[in-house]
Amino acid sequence: MKTVSYNSLKIAIAQLNPTVGNVKKNFDLIIEARVEAKKNNADLIVFTELFLSGYPPEDLVLRDAFLEEINDYLEKLLQIADDGGPAILVGLPTKKNGNVYNSVALIDNGKIISVQNKVHLPNYDVFDEERIFCQGDMPGPMNFRDIKIGVAICEDVWFEDVVECLTETGAELLIVLNGSPFTRNKHDLRINIAMQRVVESKLPLIYVNQVGGQDELVFDGGSFVINSDFSVPLKLQNFTSSVVNTIWKKESNNWICSTKGEVENNQDLIDIYSACVLGLRDYVKKNKFKEVIIGLSGGIDSALVACIAVDALGSGNIQCVMLPSKYTSKESLHDAKLCAKYLNIIADEISIENIVQITEKELQPFFLGLDKDVTEENIQSRIRALLLMSLSNKFNRLLLTTGNKSEMAVGYATLYGDMSGAYNPIKDIYKTEVYKIAKLRNQNKPKIALGPSGLIIPENIINKPPTAELRENQTDQDSLPDYDILDDILYKLIEEEMSVLDIIKSGHDKDWVSKIQNLLFISEYKRRQAPPGVKISHKNFGKDRRYPITNNYRDSN
Repeated sequence: MKTVSYNSLKIAIAQLNPTVGNVKKNFDLIIEARVEAKKNNADLIVFTELFLSGYPPEDLVLRDAFLEEINDYLEKLLQIADDGGPAILVGLPTKKNGNVYNSVALIDNGKIISVQNKVHLPNYDVFDEERIFCQGDMPGPMNFRDIKIGVAICEDVWFEDVVECLTETGAELLIVLNGSPFTRNKHDLRINIAMQRVVESKLPLIYVNQVGGQDELVFDGGSFVINSDFSVPLKLQNFTSSVVNTIWKKESNNWICSTKGEVENNQDLIDIYSACVLGLRDYVKKNKFKEVIIGLSGGIDSALVACIAVDALGSGNIQCVMLPSKYTSKESLHDAKLCAKYLNIIADEISIENIVQITEKELQPFFLGLDKDVTEENIQSRIRALLLMSLSNKFNRLLLTTGNKSEMAVGYATLYGDMSGAYNPIKDIYKTEVYKIAKLRNQNKPKIALGPSGLIIPENIINKPPTAELRENQTDQDSLPDYDILDDILYKLIEEEMSVLDIIKSGHDKDWVSKIQNLLFISEYKRRQAPPGVKISHKNFGKDRRYPITNNYRDSN
């Protein structure tokens, strides 16, 4: 075993992308990262929360067979780590006396030096750890080669008590293992919380966060180091896997990180777009698909989804299909073809006009004497879904849906029509943001993107009035206010949970606010049947916002 100089230490930060349930793959990632860290003479390599199982494992940890597999690979890890190389600090689920814990183990020289269990179990928003894990005891520091390391597991650092206990019992350096999912401006919040713990403890802190997509969650990485003088010498790149060696020196009884790295400024829209790309990429690949299919309409939503798909998977793995009806304009077809050209993908075309006519003819005896309404409009959407799902099944391509958060909020989407599909990368993005992100992507290609640079979403798609083109001269604003108004009302209703009266006082029309609130509530049944999609906000439609389908409540003004 390598002896650490009392005044120097090398710690490798492993910001990696585990897969929930694939213990072997996660084990292999540990081994590969440790080999790299060993080449750089690291003393310790730190992985993230529940890395061996993948995070969040949810009810998988209630299966004894799964926990037994975790233990089998832990034993293999002990054997491999008995080589004098870097010690391993890794998150994993453990079971003791019938209780399951969210734990972290320190492994050195082929032995488990210490196991610590998470104290604070989050039970809000997307988290429900209290139903599967038991609470751990207040921890003391782990003794690592004559150095006392204070370890906290994600939520534990959001409270004062765990770090206070570690400090009072002699910790010299804080290390936090995290599975912290991306939401808007989350990195600034993490930095602020971590900085508070540094201020209180007067100890430096290493914050290691996982990266990658897991169903609706996206983990953005963004791991960082804070010295005890409150400087931030290092921040790892968002949305990217990496193993970075940090060098520590002990000066005047304080550990100081001397490693300097680029500290990027976070850009909200770029981070949101990157989250959509990574979330889609991992959903497709981790579910063992390679290709996706998209209905390309010539509108802004499908254009942005196509762009995200190309950036996530490469243009060779995307099939776009135009499905014009008699209401589809030549302008829309031209825009869709131009968008496909810019993205280097082939846009196939299937006319639905004859199928619609046959369907309406067969229904005519039942609809006799009744005026045409949204029923006939929805027939078109459902025929498109039938054709797209047929192509999806035949060629094993995952069908992506393209509805934005504004549409899903007010129910302007068709069940078994445009809502049909496996995944929606823009599900949690408001319509006004769709336009902003499209403009940004034309100007700025994120590092994570595989697609081309420059203009890729035609300007006419961005500039023309939005329409579903299900009847003559239709626009979205026939029955909705301008999206600037709609989205502000929705944001206040959904994200801020404001009362109708307060929204009206903020300057919005009383009738619009009441109508939009009603649309939001009565559309819950649709959202329950919608495919999953990337979580961006603090109140996505899913685990964050849980309203009953049968709901007679209305907030009156």
